[in-house]
Amino acid sequence: MPEGHTIHRLAKDLNKTIRPTPVIATSPQGRFETEAAQLDGSVLNAAEAWGKHLFMDFEGAPLLHIHLGLIGKFRKKTVDAEETGAIRLRLTSESATWDLTGPMICALIDDDDAAKVTDKLGPDPLRKDADPEQFTARMKRKKLPLSAALLDQSVIAGIGNVYRSEFCYLAGIDPNTPANQLSTDQLHELWEMATSQLKLGVRLNRIVTRNPDEVGVTAAKMPNDERLYVYKREGQPCHRCNDEIRLAEIAKRKAWYCPTCQS
Repeated sequence: MPEGHTIHRLAKDLNKTIRPTPVIATSPQGRFETEAAQLDGSVLNAAEAWGKHLFMDFEGAPLLHIHLGLIGKFRKKTVDAEETGAIRLRLTSESATWDLTGPMICALIDDDDAAKVTDKLGPDPLRKDADPEQFTARMKRKKLPLSAALLDQSVIAGIGNVYRSEFCYLAGIDPNTPANQLSTDQLHELWEMATSQLKLGVRLNRIVTRNPDEVGVTAAKMPNDERLYVYKREGQPCHRCNDEIRLAEIAKRKAWYCPTCQS
């Protein structure tokens, strides 16, 4: 499932390529035909992300709410691109075509509906209106292991399985540590880490948590097999201490960690 940086990058790219001219909205698959007709010919005011949710505000039309889920894709193509696959929604502007396939949510909603969605979400480190103290307070109420609490979208929005394993490693915390046992300073560090890492993810359009000084290249040029510390690296040596990366199941989800660096 795409993590928060991907959705923020998507919103940024949509704003850049769709505005300010009216869009042609269609549903080649047919499942969103009636709704697409309501968007057809309208102008995008703004696309914005909140965690893993994307909202597109069109002038004179309902809000478009998208959650890609596990298999959804929203791909940019050329204006004259052929229709391939089960395209739920196609948006075409003067400069680009965007094809939405396999979303978990694709719906037209009003402002009240949008508020019901966002009211259930925790602060998003990439949003200017995010409240770090809200994150701290919610974490202090969680008895869940830290790695599970970081996946709770009501605590912090936008974190997925890659970032949660990497954040626990970078903070030097055992992923099984109950969230409510962390100090305020540790929680502030986690929030600052999430903010900086997600911003880097938006800029690079991929997750890179490894310190470039350890590899000798910039983050942008980091090889795929060098860019992470623990995620999906079970059995391999830790980049820092050389101990073996372990795999654990925490709250029914896989989590990766270094037993030495996260003692």
